[in-house]
Amino acid sequence: MLVHSRKGKWATWALFFALFLPLFALPLLVIVAASFSTHWSGAFPSGPTAEHYGSAVRGDSLQALITSLVTAVTASLLALTVGTWAALAGAALKERGKRVLDALFMLPVAVPSVVVGLAILVAFSRPPMLLNGTRWIVILAHTVLVTAFAHQSVSAAIVRLDPAYEQAAAGLGARPSYVLWRVRLPLLLPSLNAAAGLCFALSMGELSATMMLYPPDWMPLPVQIFTATDRGSLFTGSAVAVVLMGTTLLVLLAVSRIRTRASFR
Repeated sequence: MLVHSRKGKWATWALFFALFLPLFALPLLVIVAASFSTHWSGAFPSGPTAEHYGSAVRGDSLQALITSLVTAVTASLLALTVGTWAALAGAALKERGKRVLDALFMLPVAVPSVVVGLAILVAFSRPPMLLNGTRWIVILAHTVLVTAFAHQSVSAAIVRLDPAYEQAAAGLGARPSYVLWRVRLPLLLPSLNAAAGLCFALSMGELSATMMLYPPDWMPLPVQIFTATDRGSLFTGSAVAVVLMGTTLLVLLAVSRIRTRASFR
């Protein structure tokens, strides 16, 4: 901690809780409280019940959760593959080439995600690439939206790599492919895991572009939460939102353990 005095530490913690509780913790606690309630007419909820979670973990909600997991995992793997390949290729470019490559990957993040969804809808609604009405157009949209984060994470990690390891392997006669697979990628493994976790979390919560693209048989969980709350089912929607948060946190904790082991190695 950068603050060494006792009073400074107490002041720092007080400021942290003063900002953290009302901005981050309380809204999440409100959702959790609503998920266990049947009424909320006063300052506090009433009618405690766990029935909302019964419908949140079966039927359409369970199918939507599986859809979100499949979409997020597939989009994360595709984004990690494309982003890592582009970062490795961009490391060999000159400064101007790197700037152009970074700008291309950051373009989907610089514009609203609903614009990205509209662009994909227009581009892939006609032959020869007719994806409209299929699950692949949703996965493609999520991949486009999260690839920038994978690319930036891996690019930053490549800059910090010590070239001595690669030079030593090359000096011992290792081929470039061997250096890539046995030296460079293992050194990037912690950053790859972190990028995968970030892409997964962003994909699990993506809504704007998904609303424009999803077919009836491929509805991710955020869309179902929006639909439930839009129809007035706030308490059921809150329970589904808690399930979404819990699932995402569990996956991120698993990825964090993998990243910790990779960092140790």
